[in-house]
Amino acid sequence: MQLYPLFLKLVGRKVLVVGGGPVAAAKVASLREAGAEITLVAPEVEPALADLAAAGKISLARRSFDAADLGGAWLVVAAATPDVNRVVAAAAESLRLFVLAVDDPEAASAYGAGTLRRGGLTVAVSTNGRAPALAGLLREGLEAVLPEDLEAWTAQAESQRAAWRAEKVPMGDRRPLLLQALNRIYEQRKAGNIDKVPA
Repeated sequence: MQLYPLFLKLVGRKVLVVGGGPVAAAKVASLREAGAEITLVAPEVEPALADLAAAGKISLARRSFDAADLGGAWLVVAAATPDVNRVVAAAAESLRLFVLAVDDPEAASAYGAGTLRRGGLTVAVSTNGRAPALAGLLREGLEAVLPEDLEAWTAQAESQRAAWRAEKVPMGDRRPLLLQALNRIYEQRKAGNIDKVPA
C-alpha cells in the first residue's frame, strides 16, 4: 500500500498530543513551529513541557487520556506507551482523526517524516513508518547536497509562476523554463556575481 504524501496547515488548529516524555517534547516543538494550538495530556511531563504550559504556550492536562480529549482536534500525536497509543488510535479512528503514533506504526494512521526546511522549501522523506532512522539519514544526505541559496531558487520560481499564469503558459512548458532560469542563477553564482539574480 502506498501512502499519500501531504503537508498540513495547522496554524490556529488544535492538535492533541498524548504523552509527556522527550518524544512528545520534540513533536510539540515542531507543532509549535507550524503554529498549531497544542493540547497535551499526560500524567507526567518533561520540565520543558511544564514550562511551556506555565507560559501559556500550550494547554496541559496532567492526567491519563480520555476520549473526550479528542474534541475539536484536527490531528492527534500519540507519544505514550504502546498500550496508550492503541487506545488513542481506536478513539480517534471512530472520529475520523488521523493519528501520528511515534515509533508505533500499528497505532498510526499517519507517519512523520525526516524533514528539511531551507529557503522556503520543505523536503520530507518517509519510509511508510517502517524505518524512521533511515528517513532521518536520507534527510541529512539531502541537506548536504541541496544548495545553500535555495531562497533565490524559491524566489525565482515564485516570480516565474506569476508570469506564466499571466501569460497562460501551459503546465507542461513550465518546468523547462524554470530550469533555464535556475541555471542562470547558478551561472551568476559561479561567476561570482552573487548579488545579481537574473529575471
